[in-house]
Amino acid sequence: MLEIEDSSYFFSKEVPFVNVEKRRNQLYALLGDLPSKDRSITSFKVGEEVRSTYILERLVLHLNGTNPVPAFFVRPLHHNGPYPTILFNHSHGGKYELGKKELIDGNSYLYDVPYAEELTSIGIAAMCIDSWGFGERMGKSENELFKEMILNGQVLWGNMVYDHLRAIDYLTSRDDVDTNRIGTMGISMGSTMSWWIAALDTRIKVCIDICGLVDYHSLIEDRGLEGHAIYFYVPNLLKHFSTAEINALIAPRPHLSLQGDYDRLVPSKGVDRIDQHLKTIYFKAGASDAWKLFRYPIGHFETAEMREEIKAFLQEQFSISFS
Repeated sequence: MLEIEDSSYFFSKEVPFVNVEKRRNQLYALLGDLPSKDRSITSFKVGEEVRSTYILERLVLHLNGTNPVPAFFVRPLHHNGPYPTILFNHSHGGKYELGKKELIDGNSYLYDVPYAEELTSIGIAAMCIDSWGFGERMGKSENELFKEMILNGQVLWGNMVYDHLRAIDYLTSRDDVDTNRIGTMGISMGSTMSWWIAALDTRIKVCIDICGLVDYHSLIEDRGLEGHAIYFYVPNLLKHFSTAEINALIAPRPHLSLQGDYDRLVPSKGVDRIDQHLKTIYFKAGASDAWKLFRYPIGHFETAEMREEIKAFLQEQFSISFS
């Protein structure tokens, strides 16, 4: 299924043809003063253990030059590589202590089976890093990090995105990762991270976002800004991009979005706006079937039905069998 290549241009209502790479550069430039994307990456394996369906590697990655990044990499125990691989982006939920452990332990608003077990059981490897202020990177609070970075011309979300983009660099350096089958996914904050990094990096071939397709304009209209933590906000973003325009940069690559119509953090009318825009973008790119949106009469959590849709989507896009 992954025969669709990235287009140089996409169609939008306002501007007939937009240079995608130029728009990616504009989006990245809004993320503040970031380290070079060309700096070298080093990694250290802290340990390894065998679990039910996977081998768990505990890693420390040096991605940004200042702040070591602890990570988990899980590889299937009963399948051979190179593996299709998911960069799993953990959520927020105020659970700063959880971080990357969401991959192996799950979360209260994720379906029962942790994604490390779910993915590796069908032959997919996965990695999750601790974002700034989470897991083994706790110490300074989210507010402190945001304020310190703003004073220095940096953006907290920008540094978080940067680390995830460099994590893709690390994945592509591994012999056991199929670089033609790298996807990304997450719920809530992890969902937002998924569509941001997929928009910015075409090495992400598949994007899955769960309960996080937030239209910034609708959030303002509904006075819902306080529902999202401070990491979520990028200076000057709305002068240049809507949520739909960021997601349009993913086209024509496959993108699955699963949203709850009663989710107060994700205004339903905003999802409508994004869906309408992306249907046009994907149609003009000749890839209408590559954009899939599923809506459910629920709030901010993943159900068993959603999990099955995700597994079916991965089966189709990564050409894998569940047998």
